[in-house]
Amino acid sequence: MVDSFYRQRIITGEADSSRVTMHELERQNIILSAVQEKPVATVSELVALTDSSEATIRRDIAALHLSKQLRRVRGGAEALHPPVDSPLAGRPFSVNQTMHVVEKLAIAREAVALCNDGDAVIINGGTSTYQMVHLLTNKRMQIFTNSFPIAEHLLQHSKNQLTLPGGTLYREQNIILSPFENDVTKNFCATHMFMGAHSIGRLGLMESDPLVIQSELKLIGQADKLVVLADSSKFERRSPLLICALDRIDVLITDDRIDERYVNMLEEADVQVIIANSKSAAQTG
Repeated sequence: MVDSFYRQRIITGEADSSRVTMHELERQNIILSAVQEKPVATVSELVALTDSSEATIRRDIAALHLSKQLRRVRGGAEALHPPVDSPLAGRPFSVNQTMHVVEKLAIAREAVALCNDGDAVIINGGTSTYQMVHLLTNKRMQIFTNSFPIAEHLLQHSKNQLTLPGGTLYREQNIILSPFENDVTKNFCATHMFMGAHSIGRLGLMESDPLVIQSELKLIGQADKLVVLADSSKFERRSPLLICALDRIDVLITDDRIDERYVNMLEEADVQVIIANSKSAAQTG
């Protein structure tokens, strides 16, 4: 795929640097992931998702249509094999995984720095918490997670002891959820719970799906400290459902692009704020 995209830029006279080419590839990968979310991804939605111009998105859709990676339709694009509707709200794991990657890696490093061998921790499903797995391979901890990708990676690449809840595997979000009480959750006691968030505001931590909130509330009650991993973009959006107030959060780790007013908001709620250096993460990969 990389070769075909690069050839396209040479033909159109746009391949002026490897940096620009990689930016285009990243953007088009986001588009390909986004069309798996629902029957049709509109141009306006893709503009907002990639922070690009409408003209750029239309060119990307045309290129991906020509290379038979998606189907161009009026006003947007659709997958060649449309996805089955997901019972959960929110973007799929595959889409979120392509967004704010450098920031999430920097945040994950700060989160793993809070972990010690012998700890029992809860790592909730999400793309921010997933970035922790590569840094946990040399740890020896007891880890409870409802994330299938986190469990799979740590099972193959570490000696951490893993516990998973019972329930249903939701493929698009790659998490295991159960509406029932007897799902092992209440039997695991942790020093820390690490979790992401759909959004954060003055009212607190917010999510978009009731079933996700039900699972998270059960897990929060099983940990001594709640550690939230949230890149700075999470403070610029809103969600309809509240998980908990800000003062329930013990530690919040974010990136250095966060606005100072949000730091003040958190500190006024007695939340410890750790700001990760995303530039350092980009340099070290």
